[in-house]
Amino acid sequence: MLTNMTKMSMEIDEAPEAAARLLDGSANAIVAAGRALREKNPAFLITIARGSSDHAATFIKYAVELTAGRPVASLGPSLASIYGANLKLDGGAAIAISQSGKSPDIVAMAEAATKAGALTIALTNTLPSPISIASSHAVNLNAGPELAVAATKSFVNSIVAGLAVLSEWTGDESLKSAVRGLPEHFEKAVKLDWSELAHELGDAESLYMLGRGPALAIASEAALKFKETSNMHAEAYSSAEVLHGPVALVERQFPVVTFAARDAAEASVVEIVDGMAAKGALAFATSDKVKEARRLPFVATGHPITDALALILPFYGFVEAWSRSKGFNPDAPVALKKVTETL
Repeated sequence: MLTNMTKMSMEIDEAPEAAARLLDGSANAIVAAGRALREKNPAFLITIARGSSDHAATFIKYAVELTAGRPVASLGPSLASIYGANLKLDGGAAIAISQSGKSPDIVAMAEAATKAGALTIALTNTLPSPISIASSHAVNLNAGPELAVAATKSFVNSIVAGLAVLSEWTGDESLKSAVRGLPEHFEKAVKLDWSELAHELGDAESLYMLGRGPALAIASEAALKFKETSNMHAEAYSSAEVLHGPVALVERQFPVVTFAARDAAEASVVEIVDGMAAKGALAFATSDKVKEARRLPFVATGHPITDALALILPFYGFVEAWSRSKGFNPDAPVALKKVTETL
């Protein structure tokens, strides 16, 4: 029988310390990457990642578009590793994310982007590594060894690193201050109790995760963690997109978990989840504005972008405990391994 102290739970609890370690230990690299972006003044950015790292990239995409006003697109790594596409990237920048730093397709795409003229920034937990060598700049995530197969603290630190670089690039003092305050907010977030959600889910076999803007990336990561740790079917949707078809599956007691941040989308997100709750869905949301849905505890960070990031930590604690309660080992999901080396 598993104890409460799985590797995954210990790594979730370490997230506040890991974020502080990143901001301190990688400060010079963060400043250098931000300066390089300022000098390059890219017309656009691309992101290169898979799995949880791709969800981190989606979060960074929204943050860049909202803060720096540059469009960001996710490129499939197979463009380089399989198709050998000749991309014209000299006017842009690239952010490549890989915890291990050695996934062949991610490395190949980062190398191709650099050769194509992009300013390439690697966010990696392993230095030196193939991806750091393939990129113009590398930021050490400083998350420390992550032994559980399901990524937690490395996902969080990937976003913290991306936001820190963004704040240096744009000189956004509000974002800089919010990023500096994240370790303290994370300390509070990891202690939040989502056990009511576990109790109400019961024997559910499927659920939706909703979000909008940066919180959509959090919903996507949450859905993946349900699949990874508990073999449970979970799908992430934009709270607007869910109305274009998927809502048809939301019947009475169908579980819907909505990640709402204190941002411009909160009111519309709450309106949608309240509407589902009124029709009988088992609906939860991280907002004080809900009237029909049930409130999940959250930490407000005081900034609309970092607020969304803090939502993942109480969920991680919940899903780790949920996995154990269903007889799974969250440290070693079935048919998964820590480093997936795709071409």
